[in-house]
Amino acid sequence: MITQTANAEGIVGLIEDIFALHGADSYLGEEVTMAEHMLQAAHLAEQQGESESVILAALLHDVGHYANALPPEVLMNGQDNRHQVSGADWLARFFPAEIVEPVRQHVAAKRYLVAVEPSYRACLSQASLDSLALQGGAMTEEEAQAFAQLPQLEAVIKVRRLDDAAKVAGMQTPDFAHYKPMLQRWVLAAG
Repeated sequence: MITQTANAEGIVGLIEDIFALHGADSYLGEEVTMAEHMLQAAHLAEQQGESESVILAALLHDVGHYANALPPEVLMNGQDNRHQVSGADWLARFFPAEIVEPVRQHVAAKRYLVAVEPSYRACLSQASLDSLALQGGAMTEEEAQAFAQLPQLEAVIKVRRLDDAAKVAGMQTPDFAHYKPMLQRWVLAAG
């Protein structure tokens, strides 16, 4: 859990500390660690030519597991830790909506895609299917219609798909230092 108070000058260093201190943590039943998962998501975004904001949202999408009073393990024990909300709320002090909203909505995007794309569920890992049940399952038709109106829908869906793909054991990616200058460019001056 993040216990330090961050400011705009120190936020990138604090995020780097999270990767260093918690990066080797197990990623909720997947074959990758937390850092491998988030770095893979960012790397895949970069390989696909995505914007810096999508790359950084992919990098930070699960940081809420450490900006949360509930540790990531509670998901494995049948309780939703709502990491998407805690992560987005924490990041919103330092980064613009282009980065924060895909973080906030990446869990809802899974629920949305299960509801609107019949083949999507088959691409989910068992751990994602297990957490889907805790996170509310497929959206109702009304929920999906409302979700489809999000201003950042395209970026949200991209980050969700990157999240799903970023679970490959042994994939080589750049380390956190590669993304550090990019993060520094996006920090809000008033954070």
